[in-house]
Amino acid sequence: MVFLLLAFVAAAIFVRLGIWQLHRLHERRERNALVMSRLDSTVVDVTALPRDSALARFRRVRVAGVPDYGHELIYAARGYNGSPGVELLTPVRMPGRDTAVIVDRGWVYSPDGATVDLSRWHDRDSVFSGFVEEYPSVEGRTYSTRPHVIARLSYAVVARALPYPILPIYVIMLSDSTVAPTRVARLSVPPLDEGPHLSYAIQWFAFAVVALVGAGIAVRQWWRDERSSLNADAPWPPNR
Repeated sequence: MVFLLLAFVAAAIFVRLGIWQLHRLHERRERNALVMSRLDSTVVDVTALPRDSALARFRRVRVAGVPDYGHELIYAARGYNGSPGVELLTPVRMPGRDTAVIVDRGWVYSPDGATVDLSRWHDRDSVFSGFVEEYPSVEGRTYSTRPHVIARLSYAVVARALPYPILPIYVIMLSDSTVAPTRVARLSVPPLDEGPHLSYAIQWFAFAVVALVGAGIAVRQWWRDERSSLNADAPWPPNR
């Protein structure tokens, strides 16, 4: 009986975990739909964004201003198609405003993932288009000997590296240009797959079935053993 109790408890836990994964799948699909709707929205000026960074995230924006290459930051250890490199975080100063916005202009190759000649990668553009991203909610970190090289991105670590205030969001630049050794490789929109939640849910439900089937087999075997024991204890030949 203890085995049966454990089997039913395990099956209940497995079913609950399967339902939880289905909830996660539903949330993932809702998030993907929200991201797609924002990415497909009309491009607006970055100054027209909602103040709440969560409401601004993934919206298509345009940043017009002067890129401050003198205070450009390096986002270190960023891979691209299996190659080591960095991303270029460029402050863009907007006319009539003392607050700048950081534009992630994309990826360039760096053998050690931290060192790059920034002067080679200046853009001629003064208008940058892309989508809004939030800074990670983690503690940032720079290289101890190179404060302009960011090892872990955060709003605080970027703000400390610049002599003027910045918006609480940054913009990931998108472009239709092809990748070439002499160009910055623009980043792409985040993948909108459904993740492993459905397969995990199926696995948990399968575990629940296995637990219940195992319990049924155990009960059947116990019943057979009981009948065999009763038959063995009965007198032979039977009394008439």
